[in-house]
Amino acid sequence: MTNHRIRKAVFPIGGLGTRFLPATKALPKEMLPIIDKPLIQFVVEEALDAGFDQLIFVTGRGKEAVENHFDTAFELERTLQERGKLRVLEDVRACSLAPGSASYIRQQEPKGLGHAVLCARHLVGDAPFAVLLADELILGGAAPALTELVQTEAEGNVVAVAEVPQEHVSRYGILAHRGCSGKTCVAQAIVEKPTPEEAPSRTAVVGRYILSPRIFNYLERQEPGPSGEIQLTDAIAAMLKEGVPLTGVHVSGVRFDCGARDGVVGATLFRALQDPTLAAVVRDTIDISNRERIAS
Repeated sequence: MTNHRIRKAVFPIGGLGTRFLPATKALPKEMLPIIDKPLIQFVVEEALDAGFDQLIFVTGRGKEAVENHFDTAFELERTLQERGKLRVLEDVRACSLAPGSASYIRQQEPKGLGHAVLCARHLVGDAPFAVLLADELILGGAAPALTELVQTEAEGNVVAVAEVPQEHVSRYGILAHRGCSGKTCVAQAIVEKPTPEEAPSRTAVVGRYILSPRIFNYLERQEPGPSGEIQLTDAIAAMLKEGVPLTGVHVSGVRFDCGARDGVVGATLFRALQDPTLAAVVRDTIDISNRERIAS
């Protein structure tokens, strides 16, 4: 992978977040906090750490909080400075993106991930680019997940993958392959949300992509699926059938599906247990819960 050409990262954040209602009635799901940091900040930092400096947010109605989060908050910063809260001030300033590094484009209709990526076409141009899903959180790896994809010597499309339980394969795009060599596996096919009986493997795509710009030609003519959405997986599958390689990379971090409540809880506990000031609180709370359960 010739990573010196890859500078642009796309963040599709137009979804409604219905699994978290009523919390997401007024708050974008990408702003749900994992302790003190919103989901979207984790993936933006991951992209910046991997060397991406042009960030494209594909938004929808009600997503203004995301844009505000990455903007400079002059009044807040001045207040923190005056009150001597310098550590918090440093954290707040770290959220601000460099001038000109972020672009925001509206996805007018919720027509699927493939459609959201297609909306970014004129901003991406004709170079390979990354796509990161904010509700797929990957923590604690040897390197940021996107960095591991960039460092993979592969042509065509590259995706992050993880093994998932058989009963969960219907939630993901699943690779068909003949086994992996180290961290990577070369796909023979990719299937969108197969049933457990029909799944070719348990190797699931987990929200990180490096894509050839040719993907836009396929997305443009992609027919919507049964749900009325244009699926990114279907376009990748069509490219694979026409000879564009697809490589899966088993990333080293711990993955949490924060599109569901159990993923948010798991990610919160994972971060808390790594923080010495919070780990004892978690353990004490579990002890109290266990005592109450035994008493009842």
